[in-house]
Amino acid sequence: MTIRRLPETIVNRIAAGEVIERPASAVKELVENAVDAGARRIDVVLRDGGRTLIAVTDDGCGMSPDELSLAVERHATSKLPDDDLTHIGTLGFRGEALPSIGSVSRLSIASRPAGADGWEIRVEGGKVTPPQPAGLTGGTRVEVRDLFFATPARLKFLKAERTEMDHAVDAVQRLAMAHPEIAFSIGDGERTRFSCEVEGALAGDDETRLRRLAAVMGREFAENALTISAVRDGVRLTGHAGLPTLNRNTTRHQYLFVNGRPVRDRLLTGAVRGAYQDFLARGRHPLVALFVEIAPELVDVNVHPAKAEVRFRDPGVVRGLIVGGLRHALAEAGHRASTSVADAALGAFRPGGGNRGLPPMPSGYRGGTVPTQLAEAAAAYYAPHAEARGESLPGLDAAPSTAAAPVAPLPADEAAQAYPLGAAQAQVHETYIVAQTGDGLVIVDQHAAHERLVYERMKSALENGGVARQGLLLPEVVELEDAAASALAARADELAELGLVLEAFGTGAVVVREVPALLGQADVAGLVRDLADDLVELGGAHALKERLDDVCSTMACHGSVRAGRRLNREEMNALLREMEVTPHSGQCNHGRPTYVELKIADIERLFGRR
Repeated sequence: MTIRRLPETIVNRIAAGEVIERPASAVKELVENAVDAGARRIDVVLRDGGRTLIAVTDDGCGMSPDELSLAVERHATSKLPDDDLTHIGTLGFRGEALPSIGSVSRLSIASRPAGADGWEIRVEGGKVTPPQPAGLTGGTRVEVRDLFFATPARLKFLKAERTEMDHAVDAVQRLAMAHPEIAFSIGDGERTRFSCEVEGALAGDDETRLRRLAAVMGREFAENALTISAVRDGVRLTGHAGLPTLNRNTTRHQYLFVNGRPVRDRLLTGAVRGAYQDFLARGRHPLVALFVEIAPELVDVNVHPAKAEVRFRDPGVVRGLIVGGLRHALAEAGHRASTSVADAALGAFRPGGGNRGLPPMPSGYRGGTVPTQLAEAAAAYYAPHAEARGESLPGLDAAPSTAAAPVAPLPADEAAQAYPLGAAQAQVHETYIVAQTGDGLVIVDQHAAHERLVYERMKSALENGGVARQGLLLPEVVELEDAAASALAARADELAELGLVLEAFGTGAVVVREVPALLGQADVAGLVRDLADDLVELGGAHALKERLDDVCSTMACHGSVRAGRRLNREEMNALLREMEVTPHSGQCNHGRPTYVELKIADIERLFGRR
């Protein structure tokens, strides 16, 4: 078999297979070209999901006839003036998109620079027609017709029209989020699927960016977003992240950008997951839009022809910046809860779960939001009132109360109502605490709330030298599968640091001798079985300390006040006071809200009094 050079058309079609996977890939490449051309408006039209037509129109700088001829040749580009791949400041740079598209479709490019005439060039299946004069007001219009007509096998792999359109819309939305200074639209010529205009403020302004993000991610995200801003070793992180109570079951709403380039990077998504691991259950994911700005020489964007992957010279710095920036913002948020929590509660209260017969919520309504400096407010209120009455904050043990009686509604304590979470008035179904505040009421899930408190106590104890232990009067033997018992025994020393002392007890069993003191009378057997499951899932390659938060979370769940436990008034108020001074107590370790606040105005709307 003789080695030979492939024809140029075949080379281009092979390259097109890497660059142009589906219509959305062509849309992404063409819109990126428009952004690099300095456009301030970009309009995209697709028909049949991009199979029969993709048209991208922009008001950018335009191209001369000679530039049009070069633009459809492979590896011809205006974006590497110094031929330096370590200083890439544009979205495109490879010079492959237009020739790749032209090799598998019928491509036409009409362009007109400022102060010059318009010209058009055509490429059909890789065959180029010389530029011809064309009428155009300015900028560039690219039309891609009959995509993949030259490679019909690729057509068989395309999805339904709606699916392909959705992918194209997603590509445009990602670029729109990164460039709030540009107006975008995409549709099928009859219906616009996405559109966003440039709104007043300067490009890069935080409010402008948040409005653009809301256009893509929804108003709910904007109402529940935390501002992210952090710098480390010359790398800057900005953007917005949703509160933990606003989450989804996929990572679809996590948008990550590096130097204005939309990317899909495991390092970045892993960092987001690590930052939220204290707040969300497995399988739930936060909504974020994060923008990393880094010196071009510290990141390699020339990893894949699609340019959706990047490599950092020092990935640890970037990961640490994202985790630290997100955690700092979450800590600053204090007890602020997602507006969706209270809104959902109000919707559930209304007859039929709807809004029938009731006036609509005002546009600026932010129900469920508690002052972000709740801990400081609680401390300011608690000190003078407690001193005046000679009281101290009672402790709340996890041990069951044998003397607790049903709590009847009591007259409101005016001083206690001054606390952000109010004064406990009743316990409902031995699960929920109802407290009265100065301007409404708060409903607390006692198990979820105490689970967060125990978790934060355990983390604090670990940071301050170790978790205090208490010996069991009668050591408890827990029978397990052989693999689970072996996993626990192998990690006995690490578990001891967490306050759990156990050892192997024959085949398929362990004996527990000491437990963390702050867990009280926990379900020891249930705790050990859950920990064993966690350790088996982790495998032997991971040190327990690498997943310390998961282990602490499991312990906290077993050591917290359970639903169905009766609490007296002092215990309920103690729980409320501790929530007020504990970080992140607005949600449990699994991301569920620990309480819902309803204002008087909300309650009056429920009964049509407003």
